[in-house]
Amino acid sequence: MKKIIITIVFATVLFGCGDYKELEINPNISTSVPASLILTPSLTALNEGAWNGVMRANQFYASNYAYYDTNEYNWGSASLRYTTLKNVIKMEEEAIKAGAKPLNPYSALGKFLRAYYFNDMTLKVGDLPLTDALKGAEVEFPKYNTQKEVYVQIIKWLEESNADLASLISTGNNTLAGDFYFKNDMKAWQKVVNAFHLRVLTHLSKKDSDADLKVKADFANILSNPAKYPLPTTNAEGLQFVWNEFAKYPRNPDNFGFNATRENMAKTYVDILKSNKDPRLFVVAEPTGAAIAKGLKATDFEAYEGASSGEDLADMSAKAGKDEYSFQNRKRYYSNYAGENTFLIGYPEMCFNIAEAINRGWATGSAEEWYTKGINASMAFYGITNTADYLAQTSVKYAGNTADGLKQIITQKYVAFFQNSNYEAYFNWRRTGVPTFLTGVGTGNAGKLPMRFQYPTSETRVNKENVTSALTSQYAGKDDINSMMWIVK
Repeated sequence: MKKIIITIVFATVLFGCGDYKELEINPNISTSVPASLILTPSLTALNEGAWNGVMRANQFYASNYAYYDTNEYNWGSASLRYTTLKNVIKMEEEAIKAGAKPLNPYSALGKFLRAYYFNDMTLKVGDLPLTDALKGAEVEFPKYNTQKEVYVQIIKWLEESNADLASLISTGNNTLAGDFYFKNDMKAWQKVVNAFHLRVLTHLSKKDSDADLKVKADFANILSNPAKYPLPTTNAEGLQFVWNEFAKYPRNPDNFGFNATRENMAKTYVDILKSNKDPRLFVVAEPTGAAIAKGLKATDFEAYEGASSGEDLADMSAKAGKDEYSFQNRKRYYSNYAGENTFLIGYPEMCFNIAEAINRGWATGSAEEWYTKGINASMAFYGITNTADYLAQTSVKYAGNTADGLKQIITQKYVAFFQNSNYEAYFNWRRTGVPTFLTGVGTGNAGKLPMRFQYPTSETRVNKENVTSALTSQYAGKDDINSMMWIVK
């Protein structure tokens, strides 16, 4: 009897193990998901919002109440996008599992998303794991690629994304779903991919003589081949997040009583609009109560005042309490939940990037024409259509392909970035020094503006050897927010 029992147990162990994986599968839990359901959150993550710490860093507005935040630049670890990129990879895998060919809309957009998120990350910290990244257990401790290597790959992805989208469009292969930006229109996406490509090349302006990056040649090639590289032609063709479709606009009736008077406009931004008699000021801001009490009107530019981001917070709060600073236009920004769209890759920016490239001699064409297009497009975003008098002003009229002309282009690009495009205003300032960002005790960091974020503490803990090597090669071994990364040297 004992022998029989032993034989039965042995048989169960021997033959039952083969079915174990099948037995552990829960039939009530899905093991696959449509690629479209992964695409949607991957696209949502492109938007970092408005009226937040990013926009204070861009010196568009300032906090005058410490409970809600300060204006300090004591930056810590960057928030990197590897989790989102893992989802992008999973999206591509699920598309193939569902029967898609290797070249499909999800793979084409996946290359753009890789380029976008790696660009965002490298601009924040410098060198990054790329070649070894996102391989899971296959590579436990990913090595770092140099920032130059990261950009070589970003440019390659953007070239491939454009080519893949063109091929899919020509064959009518559009199985894309889950795209709330363009309702699955791949022609619209192709234009955005190329506009973003121009942004990336513009970021590389200090490396425009690097033979491997080919900044000048690539920019000229895109601009001179509209059939191969179609670009947006209106604001509507830019990549913009529409609020209240998935989320409320950050300033809305729900928070009016909390922060409407605890934030005021920043001097860096307001002074540019005042000096150029820019009608956008009347749209986005309110005149100070003190100025109105003195008899000035809402249409007087001198009735508007921004606070220096470097001002002591207690002093700023006291002056705001006396109505000496302009608040954001509360009627515009707190009256509903939709607010205004937020551009992530905007048509005005693209126009200014082209104008900058022509000014620098990278491409042929009229910098003045693109400069004017950019201004008019930005004005149109705020409902301003009559720009003739504004453009005729000496301070605004294009000064030609000179240093002064370049400063005008970058200044107008900064104005067009107001509450748009994440850290782009800051990144452009870091690259060019335009406009002059203000500092002081209120900005912290010993009165200096940081040049980068630190690497995540989790990376230092888990991948210490490789992150230490990256810090040594870039920043003399210190994870210092004031160190200059390769792209801006």
